[in-house]
Amino acid sequence: MTDESRGVGGTVGPPWSVDVLADLHAGVLDEHEAAQLWPRVQADPEARAIIEALEATTADLAALADEPAPPMPAEFTARIDQALAAEAASRQAASFPASAEAPAEPGVAPVVDLAAARRRRNKRLGWGAGTLTAAAAAIVALAVTVPGTSTESGTAGVAAPAPAPSVGSDGSGAEALLGGAMGVRDFGPLQDEQRLDACVSAAGLDPDVRPEGIRPVTVDGKPGVLVIYTTGQLAQFRLVAFGADCGPGHADKLFDKVVGKK
Repeated sequence: MTDESRGVGGTVGPPWSVDVLADLHAGVLDEHEAAQLWPRVQADPEARAIIEALEATTADLAALADEPAPPMPAEFTARIDQALAAEAASRQAASFPASAEAPAEPGVAPVVDLAAARRRRNKRLGWGAGTLTAAAAAIVALAVTVPGTSTESGTAGVAAPAPAPSVGSDGSGAEALLGGAMGVRDFGPLQDEQRLDACVSAAGLDPDVRPEGIRPVTVDGKPGVLVIYTTGQLAQFRLVAFGADCGPGHADKLFDKVVGKK
């Protein structure tokens, strides 16, 4: 970002730079800057309106993850199916030596059973027209793998996960993570939603309340998960962190605090 108005102690303030507010909302400012800017933003109606719009956009984008993937248009499915069938038929024809084929009349190509070739192709590849979208998604996932990187176990070609950010035992510093965690559903050491629900229930909270964000965090050196809830107040959030040992009957709650506008 190159906006010259950025920087606490400078000219940040009304009229607010959208870039500054976006950086604040995204959690990319350092903890000191964020702590100084949030009270000023919350006290300014124009700035709050921009933050609210950013929050709404983030929530809309997060909701897309729960939407079912639209089916591939029929015309493209048919074209892909035809291309695969033609390739299967070509391979079938090439797999038989000329001596094994029945003599063909001069100038007449051998007849290929397209339906049989398609059945063999589907059996061999395990693909049907209805699963081509999933196969394409897997190819895209492979294409974005970072080359030359590895996981902690040494698997080549797979990027290692970024370390979880650290905050204090009382949650100090967690507010700066708000923007980057909105819409995220990364259960970290808890692994899945069922485990998190058990932790939430053990803490006396309602697991049916959908968090605004879930992300791994390190609290005073202890691995855990930060869960972000709205409070019904604009730009105010409840931050609850659970330790990796939490589960049914054991909340292992590391901190529980409300940040933002009081």
